[in-house]
Amino acid sequence: MPRLWNETVEAHRREVGGAILDATAELVAEQGLRAVTMSQIAEKAGIGRATLYKYFPDVEAILFAWHERQVSEHLQHLAKIGHGAGSPGQRLKAVLEEFAQISQQRHGTELAALLHRGEHVADAQQHLNHFIQHLLAEGVRTGEFRDDVAPGELANFCLHSLTAAARLPSKAATRRLVAVTMAGLRPD
Repeated sequence: MPRLWNETVEAHRREVGGAILDATAELVAEQGLRAVTMSQIAEKAGIGRATLYKYFPDVEAILFAWHERQVSEHLQHLAKIGHGAGSPGQRLKAVLEEFAQISQQRHGTELAALLHRGEHVADAQQHLNHFIQHLLAEGVRTGEFRDDVAPGELANFCLHSLTAAARLPSKAATRRLVAVTMAGLRPD
């Protein structure tokens, strides 16, 4: 087939797939996880049920795909912040603040329990850990961060500390948690 045809078909598939993911997310937000049906998703996405089943076998598969897209977008956003201007410490603080804010916006417990068991979550956590290790190693070289603890251990400390943000009541509380975490990274 001509290249233009293939590109057009692929763009159409991405568009339909995106519409399915968006429709599902909206329906889950409106009705809750257990109330959403494939028929409702097809209607909201503006496609037929047969088309929907060509893309996904069930609601759970759609939710995993939606979550994978969300996680990927979050990682891209964090990477953009981490590669921005400023010292390693400033960039790490900005990344940690954004990560904490994202953690605070978690889904309901039922949806989170379903979505956070996927392999894509473990991959994303590993990617984020390596990214934070890199920022920490940069900061160790510039003297901003302590050098008596390996950057890998410090990255684990940061990420585990900030998982508490999911239970914090406000952005101000989240910023305080980031400040405490950053204080633990400073050299003596």
